[in-house]
Amino acid sequence: MLVKTFGSAVYGVEAITITIEVSWLSHSGKDTMIVGLPDNAVKESLQRVESTFKANSFDQPRTKVVVNMAPADIKKSGTAFDLPIALGILAASGQIKNKEALANYVIMGELALDGKIRSIRGSLPIAIQARKEGFKGLIVPRVNAKEAGMVTNLQVYGVDHINDVIGFFEKKEKGLEQVVVNTRDEFFHSQYDFEIDFADVKGQENIKRALEIAAAGGHNAILIGPPGAGKTMLAKRLPTILPPLSLQEALETTKIHSVAGKLPENATLVSKRPFRSPHHTISDVALVGGGGNPQPGEISLAHNGVLFLDELPEFKRTVLEVMRQPMEERRVTISRAKIAVDFPASFMLMASMNPCPCGFYNHPERECTCPPGAVQKYLNKISGPLLDRIDLHVEVTPVPFSELSTLKPQENSAHIRDRVIIARDIQANRYKDNAGIYCNAQISSKMLKEICIIDKVGATLLKAAMEKLNLSARAYDRILKVSKTIADLSQSEDIKPEHLAEAIQYRSLDREGWAG
Repeated sequence: MLVKTFGSAVYGVEAITITIEVSWLSHSGKDTMIVGLPDNAVKESLQRVESTFKANSFDQPRTKVVVNMAPADIKKSGTAFDLPIALGILAASGQIKNKEALANYVIMGELALDGKIRSIRGSLPIAIQARKEGFKGLIVPRVNAKEAGMVTNLQVYGVDHINDVIGFFEKKEKGLEQVVVNTRDEFFHSQYDFEIDFADVKGQENIKRALEIAAAGGHNAILIGPPGAGKTMLAKRLPTILPPLSLQEALETTKIHSVAGKLPENATLVSKRPFRSPHHTISDVALVGGGGNPQPGEISLAHNGVLFLDELPEFKRTVLEVMRQPMEERRVTISRAKIAVDFPASFMLMASMNPCPCGFYNHPERECTCPPGAVQKYLNKISGPLLDRIDLHVEVTPVPFSELSTLKPQENSAHIRDRVIIARDIQANRYKDNAGIYCNAQISSKMLKEICIIDKVGATLLKAAMEKLNLSARAYDRILKVSKTIADLSQSEDIKPEHLAEAIQYRSLDREGWAG
């Protein structure tokens, strides 16, 4: 007897429906085998299934059973196929009577030896694909049900035990409660629920202003300053002033975190922009993604959010260099011999570093103890092409006691975010006819000439600044982009000299002789 059940395999951030064909051959031996390019985890499901049958008084067929996973030329991996394989074997051996109903559902779940069902990865892209292909419903572990339940026009059921699923089909698709999620209510309710706020930061007004500009234009930024100046504290608060995620952005972000297994149990949509802060010992594969079965890396987990690299020069040079192409293309392609997958990687890069190995170069009170040439050598750990992709270089100085002890209330993140949203709306309207461009940081050199137009006074100021401060050529485009963002924040259609003057000060590392 031949029975078909349906599961799903996740590649990249998309799912592919897998047909699981179970054939019970009563006169051809006693082996049970799985074919269709299963990996070891899939092959081991037979032992988990057999133990589940024994623990729950089901009969393990003592004849030959062939389980085929189609399409057979795609490698199947992971433990989430345990449940559909078990149900297929039970139906093929006559222990589930309502065989026809199995074809209406995509079924996924890992089995414990006693029949309990454990969580899986990627239930959101699986649910999206199931709806796309016209399935009636989706059966997943209960801890993944809310995530899958965000997909409308699809019946989603969460289960804890294999007996729940068998009872559902034996009672003619009754007995399980459908999971219904009000996506919009849950999403908008938690968008502004932050544990940290810029109101907690004493002083550092110039740094707050720089981060506001970075958020308004989507600019990459680096903070340079001595230990304890507040670089990490300020960077962690950047997501609190970014515009809230749209539903489409939230869906993209949630799919990535679902595939990577980073969503907490019973989670729904990711409602806040992600903030990823990997340790400097990270490998290049962990940063950009990869592995035998390609998984998203940190740059993809930071999609639509912030990637924070603390102590940038301490990262291995090879790790930093692999970011260059994804930063330009806002996606990363992982290629293997038999498959190539794309992961989105549109993120803001926020980095921090000490100005020198001892940390006190240019400190207002303490002397630098580094030997001659050490400062330049330390800075040279960051390559020119990577530095070229960072728009704002911001020097952070220690906060004096008078500012630390002040009781004067500081501006909170909500007020700053309101100004950022207005600036982003101006940019969205400006670039509405340019596909893939949403903010000033993303415009090309050709568009720069059309959009970032300066008058004679501004051109004279920029020329004088570049000559006097010995700014490098790479600073020119970056200054124009940042000055356009500053103009948007002031709701000015034109770039004024004061906007240029403010943008010029954010190019510290481009000044010749900055490091001695």
